[in-house]
Amino acid sequence: MTSSLEEAMPDDVMFMKLALQQTVIASGRNRPTETRNATRHAEMEAIDKLLERCQRSGLTRGEISLKLSQCTLYVTCEPCIMCAAALSIIGIKEVYYGCANDKFGGCGSIMFLHKYSSGKYTSDEGSKRKEFKCTGGIMALEAINLLRSFYEQGNPNAPKPHRKLMQPRD
Repeated sequence: MTSSLEEAMPDDVMFMKLALQQTVIASGRNRPTETRNATRHAEMEAIDKLLERCQRSGLTRGEISLKLSQCTLYVTCEPCIMCAAALSIIGIKEVYYGCANDKFGGCGSIMFLHKYSSGKYTSDEGSKRKEFKCTGGIMALEAINLLRSFYEQGNPNAPKPHRKLMQPRD
């Protein structure tokens, strides 16, 4: 995993800027709270949109698989373990991200799901998982600031607590 802006190509910085703005051919944003579905991370949303577009175009499964193997994903934060595993299963070519995900990162912070020591392909419960190139640290400060801004604003879509807050005992 590469992790410095100096090693990033100008196109990578340009696409990361687009990821920060939430644009490109298929984009997504984190929506677990809004949808009340814990799997609706930005990576999953973007993949679903791309798959829908491919299916509407009448592409076969093989053609879709080939298209995914040629795709590069740009995300502001390192894919979590769930997303990194999914990206491996669909056979994405490469991933570029801004900041590390120190709690749930699947591309080097916690686990290395983009790499396999047993070879390029490995079987995991019947699915073929593939290695993908992963580069982090592109515009990391901007990505961190985006996350900070989100958390400072609070989440208006968060569910209302059902329990009363407990008061500390003296």
